[in-house]
Amino acid sequence: MSPSERRFGSSVRTAVSRTRAASALVVRRRDSLSVFALVTGLYLLTYLWAIGHLAPGLGGFDLLVVADPLGKLLRPELGPFSFTPVARVTLGPVTYLFSLNTLVGLGLAALVGLNLALTYLVWRQPAACGIGRSSTGLLAGVPALLSGTACCGPVVLLVVGVQASGVLLTGFQLLLPMAVLLLVGSLVLVGRQVTVEG
Repeated sequence: MSPSERRFGSSVRTAVSRTRAASALVVRRRDSLSVFALVTGLYLLTYLWAIGHLAPGLGGFDLLVVADPLGKLLRPELGPFSFTPVARVTLGPVTYLFSLNTLVGLGLAALVGLNLALTYLVWRQPAACGIGRSSTGLLAGVPALLSGTACCGPVVLLVVGVQASGVLLTGFQLLLPMAVLLLVGSLVLVGRQVTVEG
């Protein structure tokens, strides 16, 4: 292994280690944990509403599960990252459709929440967190805000009434993986600058 490859491997390990420590710091502090929980919850609800899996109900309480739910759980609905609902839960004024989309949304929501909670710490108390003055935490939070909504692109097209070609709709299948990569990248960008002193 060449010296440049060793340096690259060492810098990657350092960035991952610091990002892990920064994420643990978010969970240990009450203020950043509150930001994380609030953003994650709001993003998940917005995501489920945008894909049509959370909607106003007609009242009452009901649970309906499709036949062979385990067999249909992994079945794509409209694309590779959109899954068929296997259960409908009506809780008074709210109707919720359960599918793997909930887990996808929860993963995205957690990444967005972690990005913004860490950005909050960078902005609020840089010295207490061991974060240097040169931190780009606020700038790193911008991709999290922009990329987190990419998975709802087809819904946005339907809402604004734009007729998209098949090629454009195919391009939306790449937006979810790109959103995840941007969220993880922005998390590492902020996390690598954190030096948590224990």
